[in-house]
Amino acid sequence: MLMLLAAAAVSAVAAKPPPTPNLYRVLFVTSCGDFTVQVKRALAPHGADRFYDLVKSKYFDGARFYRVVPGFVVQWGYAADPALTQKWAGTIPDDKVAMSNKRGTIAFAATSEPNSRSQEVFISYGDNARLDALGFAPFGTVVTGMDAVDRIYAGYGERPDQTEISASGNAYLAKNFPKLDYIKTARIVQ
Repeated sequence: MLMLLAAAAVSAVAAKPPPTPNLYRVLFVTSCGDFTVQVKRALAPHGADRFYDLVKSKYFDGARFYRVVPGFVVQWGYAADPALTQKWAGTIPDDKVAMSNKRGTIAFAATSEPNSRSQEVFISYGDNARLDALGFAPFGTVVTGMDAVDRIYAGYGERPDQTEISASGNAYLAKNFPKLDYIKTARIVQ
């Protein structure tokens, strides 16, 4: 009986997902060039954990950069397939802002409601310190390829309808906004 309990305990431990690393990098291969984000879990643990899980699940593969405002941000986070967007629609708790939203930082987008972060992220194009007081907590920084981030197509600005992207995914974007740049793959790298 004791051996069965020990085996069950080992199985339970083995089934538990590995913890998010304290420091990790994500390589984004995109239609406009590659860039790498370095994530520091200590900056925003809930954000770093969610981002890690999204990347590990290949959630961002095929996703479009749908909100591009030069001097402000580039945003993405709705999956190519709307069913996948719905699967990841749950929210995460807010993190305290430990680093300012400056050029090259990455943070989760949110509404004005508490604990409303889900799967949308943005990279700051400029000094967006005004976002700090609003609770946007960066969890990492672009460490290579910011020139590729700067090349992301900005011709549509904020025109794509985010409700429609959530409902229809890339079918809506490809038909109405064919020039949008996109993520080919996003992977954890050493």
